[in-house]
Amino acid sequence: MDQATHYLAVDLGASSGRLVLGRWDGTRFTLQDVHRFPNGPVNVLGHLYTDVLRLWEEVKIGLTRLSSQLAAPLVSIGVDTWGVDYGLLGSAGRLLGNPYHYRDARTNGVMERAFARVPRRQIFAETGIQFLQLNTLFQLYSMVLTDDPQLKMADTLLMLPDLFHYWLTGNKTAEYTIASTSHMLHARERRWATGLLQALGIPTRILPPIVPPGTILGHLRSEVMEETGLQGPVSVVAVASHDTASAVAAIPDLDADSVYISSGTWSLMGVETPQPIITEEALTLNFTNEGGVGNTIRFLKNIAGLWLLQECQRQWQREGQTYTWEDLLKLAEQAQPFLSLLDPDAPDFLSPGNMPAIIRAYCQRTGQPQPESVGAVVRCCLESLALKYRLVLESLERLVGRRLGTIRVVGGGSQNYLLCQFTADACERPVVAGPVEATALGNIMIQAIATGRLPDVATGRQAVAASMPRRHFEPRASAAWQDAMARFRGLLAL
Repeated sequence: MDQATHYLAVDLGASSGRLVLGRWDGTRFTLQDVHRFPNGPVNVLGHLYTDVLRLWEEVKIGLTRLSSQLAAPLVSIGVDTWGVDYGLLGSAGRLLGNPYHYRDARTNGVMERAFARVPRRQIFAETGIQFLQLNTLFQLYSMVLTDDPQLKMADTLLMLPDLFHYWLTGNKTAEYTIASTSHMLHARERRWATGLLQALGIPTRILPPIVPPGTILGHLRSEVMEETGLQGPVSVVAVASHDTASAVAAIPDLDADSVYISSGTWSLMGVETPQPIITEEALTLNFTNEGGVGNTIRFLKNIAGLWLLQECQRQWQREGQTYTWEDLLKLAEQAQPFLSLLDPDAPDFLSPGNMPAIIRAYCQRTGQPQPESVGAVVRCCLESLALKYRLVLESLERLVGRRLGTIRVVGGGSQNYLLCQFTADACERPVVAGPVEATALGNIMIQAIATGRLPDVATGRQAVAASMPRRHFEPRASAAWQDAMARFRGLLAL
């Protein structure tokens, strides 16, 4: 194998992180896990934070392991993370404090206070972004409202992957796809929405220059090379640094007939378009226009995905019951269908907690039977998520003005065979599941393009199709799903 075809993806997700080595042989990608570690918010004195220093240490542990395993040179490194969260640097380039986690309650009620300064419609007309209280815009406005001294002291704001790229290279930039999640970017002009930020009292001096995905930021710093034992030079590439943008970049056969679901802690369901869709109906339905690769827009809806089940799994473990995902799916298959339904995006489920108890309380409040067994809870979550996909699919088809014939599911959730089958049944569309490692593949694919080993995204997607297996699920006709959909619509109207 050509020694100059090794790339490292640093993929930091909301619930776990990993370093993945990618090899490109001119025809196919192969992946190898280098290091995996858990991630999650840290509660300190009632606030939730992201422990970025521990994550940085885990990245260096992974780089050290790689240096002892890899005989061939490493071409480059790229980092992707979840969206919206950020760190603030002082004038000396040092982190001013632990970055808040997007699930922290400091943004409760902040959107409504922002709308008193700048109307909701005006914000959407400029940014084209879905309204979620966790977005960077509202996190920063909460700091304005509390007169937070960190914001006053800040010299630079870096979204999380940009922060890691800075620690790797010393260069401060804002990669386009991750910047677009902030709710602070002008969607059509692809620049910072400085007028909006000034109207909310958010300092624009802290915003770094925006660079497109595929930008080579520089070389790995000598201190990092020495500490980890890596041999250089190693380029650092601003990949599609929002993990969903990297995942979408790697979806084979993604065309105008396709709707994608990037399935993990969150489910991001949408289509790839050449221009943002900023209409009154898109605003009403709360869709978002985020940056993609190759000058595209990811027009999508954020849905609380496997978060509910991840929290349930953690709670059961705290209670001394350890279940694998395979265990949970088997129990769900044995449970009664459509006993209870829930809206995955209800405010009840936003924050961490005893999720099985929260789900039962929700069902009681909405006049439904309470799912008591583990299998009943899991089945309730999966059936409800599939029905939410159906609702979002209907909205997407109205907004883009065409039928979307195939659902392409990527990410960790594509391994959830029960959810994939439920999705096919609820949406009455075939589902193509995989690749599981779409985010790492997209990250590595953009590095290969940036360093001249691949010509473009279309060729990269063909290479991914040749490299990774996919699984097909055909819809099964069922009157029970139609009845459940009617119940689900009624539930959302409560």
